[in-house]
Amino acid sequence: MSSGEQYTIVVNGRPEGPYTLDQLRNMPLRAETFVRTPQMPDYKEAHEVHELRELFGFTYQQTAPQYFASFDQRLLAMVVDYFLVSLCYVVLALIGFIFIEGQFQRISLLLSGVPLIPLAKFLYSSIAEASEKQATIGKRLLRITVTDEAGHRISMANSFGRNLAKVCSVAPFYIGYLYSFLNKKQQCFHDLIAHTLVTKERLI
Repeated sequence: MSSGEQYTIVVNGRPEGPYTLDQLRNMPLRAETFVRTPQMPDYKEAHEVHELRELFGFTYQQTAPQYFASFDQRLLAMVVDYFLVSLCYVVLALIGFIFIEGQFQRISLLLSGVPLIPLAKFLYSSIAEASEKQATIGKRLLRITVTDEAGHRISMANSFGRNLAKVCSVAPFYIGYLYSFLNKKQQCFHDLIAHTLVTKERLI
């Protein structure tokens, strides 16, 4: 970032600014003060910003996430993802209809591939949640991401293991998902098994 970067800071719970680095130099900024630039997707504490650490001599402090996605956010994200995967399947099936003329054969083709939808969702979620975005399209729309317990991006192996462990959350009677209401970090059984969190953006 250049010295002309504009920073908004939170003072007594209210955003103030924007200020340049030169203006911030003469302000009593603390390491835990929330700051944000137009390029940042969310507020960060001052010690998390390299330029501010250099300017004020702050020490970077790794902090675990404190903002967790609620059950309804996670459910809605899952519904969106299943809709998109199902839509892709329908489009592929319609393309297949071009080469199949019989009505019975078309219906058979459409129904035979339905069991592949959960498998496609499993593969998509595992890859997307281990990607740089750390989220599927549904999660990105809800601004929630999958992280490890320190807030870092998870590995591909951990992502596949986490999504496979959802079997434990589904059976019996989706108790593993309902457990999130009793967990202060809103973790489901598969999150506990994989040591992951589903976090959301800070609300200032």
